[in-house]
Amino acid sequence: MSRVIDSHHHLWNFSEAEYDWIRRDMSVLRQDFTPEMLYSELAASGIDGCVAVQARQSLEETDRLLALAKDSPFIKGVIGWFPLQNDSVEKEIASRVEGGPDRHLVGVRHVVEDEPDPRFILGESFNRGVGLLENYGLVYDILVNEGQLPEVLEFVDRHPRQIFVLDHLAKPRIAAGELHPWKKNLKALAGRENVYCKISGLVTEADWHSWTPDDLKPYLDTAFEAFGARRLMFGSDWPVCLLASSYRKWYRTLAVYCAGLSSDEKEAVFSGNAEKIYRLGLS
Repeated sequence: MSRVIDSHHHLWNFSEAEYDWIRRDMSVLRQDFTPEMLYSELAASGIDGCVAVQARQSLEETDRLLALAKDSPFIKGVIGWFPLQNDSVEKEIASRVEGGPDRHLVGVRHVVEDEPDPRFILGESFNRGVGLLENYGLVYDILVNEGQLPEVLEFVDRHPRQIFVLDHLAKPRIAAGELHPWKKNLKALAGRENVYCKISGLVTEADWHSWTPDDLKPYLDTAFEAFGARRLMFGSDWPVCLLASSYRKWYRTLAVYCAGLSSDEKEAVFSGNAEKIYRLGLS
């Protein structure tokens, strides 16, 4: 592979109030994670660039990630958060895209998996906001768990021209060894050609302390059967992956799994798809 792009990582200055999803049993995550720390991980694994993804739902964090990307050449893009349900959302997006240095903004994400309303993703105001993204060339990253995939299918069908990327394979129940109904629903979603998928977040859905590559294989097999190498992309989910794996161990695990792919397929999974879908400005 000529280069490798990590399509999914986070950066934060830890605060218990602002990152309340980081529980006390996640002690490894309860600290700051900086661009300098990330660069060390990328360099050690031979990764050429990355995409930073929101980890809390605030415009403040979105602006911070954009500022960090401006000052960190290895951060090629940012997937931020915007108040998609609010009437002000187009103004907020436009101010960060048009006429400014923030072409680092490549996508938007909302933490749908944590919404108490199981049909949140089908809400009228939320969908009105998502409907604006195509006008700005922005991808929408879908963060849900496997039980929410039926609603995701309906959601995606409302936006046939919008590009979507499913994060973490929709978090299948790997630790429990359950493939169904996740497998059926993932394959149905893959039937929508405007949907791509990140191979990320799997180790934290497995047993944190005892997972093996064999535990992940049925889920990776399903992803490749459903989407094919042309619609999948590597993501580390660093630093969240540290709950179950080092950066290098996860990257090597996926590289070994993909060893039998053609050179073109490996190029697509490890860089080309992310570059194309997120329109990354690589030199």
